Amino acid sequence: MLLLLVTSCLEPASGQLRYSVPEELEHGAFVANIAEDLGLDVSKLSTRRFRIVSRAGTKQHLEVNLENGILFVNEKIDREEVCEAGGACLLHLQLVIESPLALYRVEVEVLDINDNAPSFPWPEYVLEVTESALPGARFPLESAQDPDVGTNSLRTYQLSSNGFFSLEVQTRSDGSKFAELVLERALDREQQRSHRLLLTALDGGLPERSGTAGILVTVLDANDNVPAFDQPSYGVSLPEDAPPGTLVIKLNATDLDEGTNGEIEYSFSGHAPPRVRQLFSVEPRSGQVRLAGPLDYERARLHELYVQAKDRGPSAVAVHCRVLVHLLDVNDNAPEVSLTSVSTPVLEDAPPGTVIAVISVLDRDSGDNGQVSCEIPRNVPFQLQAAFRNYYTLVTTAALDREAVPEYNLSITARDMGSPALLTRKTLTVQVSDINDNAPSFLQPSYSVYVLENNAPGASICSVSAVDPDCRQNAYLSYSIVEGHIQGMPVATYVSINSDSGHMYALRSLDYEQIRNFQVQVQAQDAGFPPLSSNVTVNVFILDQNDNAPVIVSPVPRNGSLATEVVPRSADPGYLVGKVSAVDADSGQNSRLSYQILQATDPSLFSLALYTGELRTIRAFLDKDATRQRLVIQVRDNGQPPLSASVSLLLSVVESMPETLSDFNELSLNPELSSSTLTLYLIVSLGSVSFTFLVAIIILTAIKCHKDRHSLHGYGCSLPACCCVRARASAKVFKNSNIKPQLSSGNKVPTNCLDVAGSGPPGYCYKVCLTPESAKSDFMFLKPYSPSPPRNNEKAAEDLPGPGRKAREANNTVSAASQIKQPNVDWLPTKTQRSALKRYGPLYPPHIPPLDYQHNVYIPGTPTMLANKEGPHCLDPEDKNSFSTFGKRKKMATYCDIGDSMIINNDLK
Repeated sequence: MLLLLVTSCLEPASGQLRYSVPEELEHGAFVANIAEDLGLDVSKLSTRRFRIVSRAGTKQHLEVNLENGILFVNEKIDREEVCEAGGACLLHLQLVIESPLALYRVEVEVLDINDNAPSFPWPEYVLEVTESALPGARFPLESAQDPDVGTNSLRTYQLSSNGFFSLEVQTRSDGSKFAELVLERALDREQQRSHRLLLTALDGGLPERSGTAGILVTVLDANDNVPAFDQPSYGVSLPEDAPPGTLVIKLNATDLDEGTNGEIEYSFSGHAPPRVRQLFSVEPRSGQVRLAGPLDYERARLHELYVQAKDRGPSAVAVHCRVLVHLLDVNDNAPEVSLTSVSTPVLEDAPPGTVIAVISVLDRDSGDNGQVSCEIPRNVPFQLQAAFRNYYTLVTTAALDREAVPEYNLSITARDMGSPALLTRKTLTVQVSDINDNAPSFLQPSYSVYVLENNAPGASICSVSAVDPDCRQNAYLSYSIVEGHIQGMPVATYVSINSDSGHMYALRSLDYEQIRNFQVQVQAQDAGFPPLSSNVTVNVFILDQNDNAPVIVSPVPRNGSLATEVVPRSADPGYLVGKVSAVDADSGQNSRLSYQILQATDPSLFSLALYTGELRTIRAFLDKDATRQRLVIQVRDNGQPPLSASVSLLLSVVESMPETLSDFNELSLNPELSSSTLTLYLIVSLGSVSFTFLVAIIILTAIKCHKDRHSLHGYGCSLPACCCVRARASAKVFKNSNIKPQLSSGNKVPTNCLDVAGSGPPGYCYKVCLTPESAKSDFMFLKPYSPSPPRNNEKAAEDLPGPGRKAREANNTVSAASQIKQPNVDWLPTKTQRSALKRYGPLYPPHIPPLDYQHNVYIPGTPTMLANKEGPHCLDPEDKNSFSTFGKRKKMATYCDIGDSMIINNDLK
């Protein structure tokens, strides 16, 4: 009887049918009208190439009649041959129809019929039973085999009538059944030497089938003891790729008898199926179970071994144990990729979603090892869509452009989820019969650049690179810096980039103590229309250099350059005199400090801890020791090259300690002194020195300007003018002059007046003076990147007598303690100022901004005094006739030329 069952509804190109058919039907037997069930036109089945797709090497059990659309049996189906394992036996059919391309999946369940009778491996069994066997003893019998499944499989056993034995049917873990012979009455060999029994196996089919086997029971003389296994059942796990000869388990059975009655032999019992005997072997004397053949997890996951142990004595009785061998799946099968149908070439105007090919993948492993994912490269306008389990359709996802890519070689990768994963690649060539659609991509997700501080401005720091898979102008890339700010300044003031090569340059000298790292966004943009771009982050890390010498914060000399301390003459060896403390603005090894004594009146008296700076006595004082000991202590950092600082310490040896403060302050002696407290004291000390230096500058400025009162008449100006113009100076006198103004660090300004020659129009001289009011001003120093040779004005300043020389000496005295690194200040003239410079000549040296009489630094918008023949005065910015205004910035400078004078005025707009 034929049973049809449709288990799902149909949808175009994605319907699924399921039929049931009994096994053993003859050729041509009707299965279903599949064309009608799928809603297909029977007349077009042949022209649309409607067919069943089968794998190579497999039998075509079913076929479709293209004339009527009927699915029929093409070859007799033997369920036991098609499906070795139990459970539902399904035939998976894939049907393909073209124009348009569509895929259908059909499942046909093969139903079992009772066409096999149970059978025993041998027609007769010989069972030896000792006469001493007690009632209730069990003797397992060989199992019968029935290839059928379900109700048609083996159901039970029956034993012929007798007065000594009964039969009990047992069920294994897999559901199969076996029989055990149970002794009901004690045997007597002298009365009956043997017993003949008939064992019948019955299945549950209709009609019922059976098989028989004879049992010959031979009664033996008694054997006192039988072997005994350690346990009745064993379990072991074995990977499926274990090689033949692998030891599975070593069984152990013991027999209390001696001699041959205690020698045990191992063998498979009658319960072991033939397949187990092919895969495993038992060594008779050692009891080792070894692998004899290749295992396959996909065929059987569990093997049940029945091993018996029997001694070699007379009337030996066999005992049995069960060994369960669990196989572990190994990813030993790579996925298989099959191209069911391919439609190529593809028109370039094919809409997205056009089906190009149907791809099927298969992995014979199980679990994660059998889970397969299929993928294609991401940078192609195609996509894989899952149709059914392990079936994919290749469709277009975007418009194709033959001018850009005339042909695609798609690498289809099928990868399972095993460990390690196995993969299979198959190349599919898709020809396109005919846009800027690819954005540039950087070679790295981000860049990290390490730059030493104090680098030269304009030095190359790194190079970024991006690629664009497009061609011609769509692949031409230009690089730029994305706008942003670093510490409030535009990022363009820190770095620049070559738009063609991607090389990045530092525009300023970087200082690790001011900034340690910053980020720059670099954009790569192609020349297509519209242009596409992408960004990448460049992380710039500044590396520290040893450019800061240590600063000694304790002891600090009170008066002069010598610190003092008293030591009692009664001090014992190891007496703590004081602790030298220093700090270093660098970091890492550059700030790791070490202390040592460079000079000592008596080197045998004092020792200095290398890393803590603790000054202690080595021995007790003697009468012959000098009462005043002078030490020169050096603090050196661990940089390359190392920098150092030193301090002189005068130690007075006294009989009793006076109540005076030590130059070693308590904080420096306290081992728990925090770094923040040391920093505070450093700032206070630096501030004090700076204030002293500022007061000295004010005093020297006042003295200098007082001396220049009488010489100002020649320049046509009076105090408190800060910029005076000499009206009747000879142009020839200054034409050959080499004196130029120079601004440098605070301790290199030799005087408070600068004679400026050669910097204005011919015949003019500018004298810059600092009034006492400049003491209220703030100084802004320009620090050049690299040392330069002494300039003319510095050399001249060394020869200046009086207050100027004293100021320089004072500056040199405190420079080591008062120098603080300042940020670099760059000044460039605006476009309008450059046009004025072409007309009047340079008003100031190009690297120095003009000085303001109140602030000693150029600040746009402050008024500038005018000196002409009638004396110094300020001009009215509203007088448009006498001013030539250039530069339309918010803060503009106004210059004019009246008579023999040059007027400089900054007009705040």
